[in-house]
Amino acid sequence: MEFVMDGLSVDFPYPTIYPEQYAYMLEIKRSLDAKGHALLEMPTGTGKTVSMLSLITSYQRANPHVGKLVYCTRTVPEMEKVLQELQNLELFRDSLRGPNRTHKLLAVGLSSRRNLCIHPTVAQESERESVDTKCRSLTASWVRKRAAGGDANVETCAFFEALEAHGTDSAMPHGVHTLDELKELARARGWCPYFLARHAISFADVVVYNYQYLLDPKISGLISSSLQRECIVVFDEAHNIDNVCIEVMSINFREATLLACERNVGRLYSEVARLKRVDTQRLNREYQSLVNGLAQSGALPTGHNADDLRAGASLPESMLSEAVPGNIRRAEHFVTFLQRIVRHVKGRLDKCRDEASASIERPARFLARLQEEANVDAKALKFCSERLRSLLRTLEVTNVQEYQPLTLVAEFATMCATYEHGFSILLEPSDDRTPSLPDPVMQLCCLDASIAIKHVFDRFQSVVITSGTLSPIELYPKLLKFSPCVVRTLTMSLQRDAICPLVICRAADQTALSTRFETRSEDATVRAYGELLIQMAECVPDGLVAFFPSYLYMEEVIRMW
Repeated sequence: MEFVMDGLSVDFPYPTIYPEQYAYMLEIKRSLDAKGHALLEMPTGTGKTVSMLSLITSYQRANPHVGKLVYCTRTVPEMEKVLQELQNLELFRDSLRGPNRTHKLLAVGLSSRRNLCIHPTVAQESERESVDTKCRSLTASWVRKRAAGGDANVETCAFFEALEAHGTDSAMPHGVHTLDELKELARARGWCPYFLARHAISFADVVVYNYQYLLDPKISGLISSSLQRECIVVFDEAHNIDNVCIEVMSINFREATLLACERNVGRLYSEVARLKRVDTQRLNREYQSLVNGLAQSGALPTGHNADDLRAGASLPESMLSEAVPGNIRRAEHFVTFLQRIVRHVKGRLDKCRDEASASIERPARFLARLQEEANVDAKALKFCSERLRSLLRTLEVTNVQEYQPLTLVAEFATMCATYEHGFSILLEPSDDRTPSLPDPVMQLCCLDASIAIKHVFDRFQSVVITSGTLSPIELYPKLLKFSPCVVRTLTMSLQRDAICPLVICRAADQTALSTRFETRSEDATVRAYGELLIQMAECVPDGLVAFFPSYLYMEEVIRMW
């Protein structure tokens, strides 16, 4: 159907619309008109996704100055569902105005290399880290430079090279491209689908990807840096968005991580010494660039960067043009600096294990002890993560995963030095799951979910947070520290009474009904639940939905039935 809502022509791909869907669209339009944020709750199964897509894409068509729709989901299946709904909407528009109509959308989904790679060797890897590492070993700029110089022993990716050869002409046809369709399109043209999707972000009308690509500072700098302020950002199924924000800003590691860090430091010493012998000019160029600041050193990702080492913790804009402190500009000095940090943290974990007692402290206290005991300057710590990234680029490291332990500790150090409030450092002598086994762990715990999402609210003029369950809805603006211009809970419209709460303690044969772990697997209990479902199904129209305490118990019960 096609209808006019508050002066806006809206295309809706179904013949009827629920009252709550109309109200939902109206609230979104209000927030877009006000160029503000929205917080909306509507029950699962009422058509939030199609309502959102219909309204926002119609709004884009009527207001060309509005930027792209950035639709954030939690999982790949949810991403595919959004793209399929958008395909149905575009097919409906074709039926209204013809397949040659103007204002056809270009929509693309972006996932990890593991889900998009079509290279015959790399795609065989099952682990995400392995796929990322092998991809970098074929696409890094220094690898490609060696291959272009005639080194026959260097292998590159033919799909990536073909895409790069077309450059900005690597345009995608208008339409909605699911992940599988994107791979087929890229395979037909001999292009890399992962980098094609990243390239398409800059000109697509709709981009669908994971929360992490916008919230995690280690990823958003690589993927989402080209998005304009006018973009409309949607976080769907956002009932746990505060937990996601806390997770992306929290770091934890164990003693095994620090042992790996010591090996990483030793390897860096060797690599720096080797480079000083064979190409000292490369180290000198890095030193000079670091004097000019991180923004000019190449440590920060810019644009369509194939090397794309993961960016470090989020840094204030004022620091990007600031000169890197002199005590960590030289590569060998910086490696020694890292070594002191690793030794200090390892000593703290050893003491925690020996004393078998947990402790908690603020980052300021941790930094004071670090400076006192290891002579490590807090200002230099702020640059630690990006300085390590710059060094790995200078050393032309493609297997970044090998240095993941040291990268983790560098991020930990940078976060401690960057944020004075909203974090605590927790040391525990063992894992909660195995309290009898000494396994000390250090955690940088984010206590404020708003830290991770603040840059999203500041950067984009309209952010919509929506889910089927945002209760209590008035709590979310306080948790995320933002001021939505629209806050509303919409209920499902029902034609008849559909809720009849019952508490059933016994079955027809007086068998006690309980999902207590001690009794729930007994034959009599399982049989009684089955008979209850049959009796309910005989008198309840339109079907039933049965919820179980866990997937494991559900599978056990179904097997016994």
